[in-house]
Amino acid sequence: MKYVVEEVRITIFCGLAFMLASASPGFANADEPFETTAADHIVQSVSDTKLRMLLDEVLERNPRLARLRAEVSAVEHRAPQVKALPDPTATLTWFVMSPETRVGPQRGAINLMQQFPWFGTLELDEQASLWDAVGARAKLEGAKVRILTEARTDYYELQFLEVESRLVEEDRATLEHYAELALARYASGVGLDQPVIKIQAEITRTETRRLNISARRATVVARLNAMRDRPQTTPIGVSTAEPGGVGTLDLEVLRTRALADRPEIASANSRVEAAASRVESSKKAYSPKVVVGLNYGFIDRRTDEAGRLNPPEDNGKDIFGLTGGISVPLWGSSLEAGVEEQVQNRLAVEEGRREIVAAIDGELGDLVHRIPLLEEQLSLYDEVLIVQAGQSLRSAESAYAAGTANALDLLDAERVLLQVRIAAERVRTDLDIAVARLEGAIAGPLEVTR
Repeated sequence: MKYVVEEVRITIFCGLAFMLASASPGFANADEPFETTAADHIVQSVSDTKLRMLLDEVLERNPRLARLRAEVSAVEHRAPQVKALPDPTATLTWFVMSPETRVGPQRGAINLMQQFPWFGTLELDEQASLWDAVGARAKLEGAKVRILTEARTDYYELQFLEVESRLVEEDRATLEHYAELALARYASGVGLDQPVIKIQAEITRTETRRLNISARRATVVARLNAMRDRPQTTPIGVSTAEPGGVGTLDLEVLRTRALADRPEIASANSRVEAAASRVESSKKAYSPKVVVGLNYGFIDRRTDEAGRLNPPEDNGKDIFGLTGGISVPLWGSSLEAGVEEQVQNRLAVEEGRREIVAAIDGELGDLVHRIPLLEEQLSLYDEVLIVQAGQSLRSAESAYAAGTANALDLLDAERVLLQVRIAAERVRTDLDIAVARLEGAIAGPLEVTR
């Protein structure tokens, strides 16, 4: 009998050890966290030193990114929690009136109970949490790429405003020269005072335009400073814009890159995997939970007459026992609702992934069509329109000096040249912004020709 009891004990403890081993989950990708250098690659590809330094500061100090980093850290600490077994339950009983046993009165007992989820439940929960961590890191990387695109857009706008301001100042200097010529002609009795008034009015318009540029610059500077967590009025230096292009764009190649490299896709994929793990985990609720316990009783020696005259061999020996049990999942309706909840959640995240892919397709299609048009427009401005406007102004200046043209013709020619030059810089800026957005759309740098 003694040997039978020992074999039973050994069997129970072996089963307990097996369950403990099964409850310690593993994850194939746990040692391979999602890491991408999309944001770093974009920053490193920027040739403008001032812009690159600005982007580095944005990545380091941006409040939104700081919040997301904290969220990533929080999610990464979740997996060790979900894979842990429930806390064991320990109870202590002390008898006021001790029950009598064959080997003596029982004074008290200690009970230790441990519940084990069904095989594989903890492993699935850990997998879901690990996928959550993968998704959180991908979400952070996606936010980096988007914020870099926003910062580059504002920087290029600031470049445009600097150029526009310079062109307006040059225009003002030209107008002041024209005003001097008109005054000289009026003073010599050759001309009238009307041209002088019109030129002075045009000079006043340049002052209004200068104030407008200043207000727009303050708005852009404030946005950039907010991105890098600096006071709104902190100065931001910009470099001179350089002409550039991107060459031929292949939509299918870009789409392949985007689907492979966009952190949003990686985040969506991880959410799908996490949802799938939770579906399987919810199905485990139909299986029972196993409870294993240890019992230890405190026994005093027998002091009654029979015990003193003929004490048992194990008189006063403490007792030890094992307890086993299972929980019975009876309430099927709640279990079905839990499974259906997770199934619908998985469908939702799968549709979310499709939505992201559709948005990427739309964004790429627009940019691939728009960028070549902007390049053609820029070439037209630089090679034709600015040249023609400059020639027209020089012709008007010569005619005005010769007295064969009036001041209005001169002002019209000058105004057209200014408008054409500003329009060219607007197209150049729009092209830079479009390239930045395209690089954000594919989460990586393009081969830009400079």
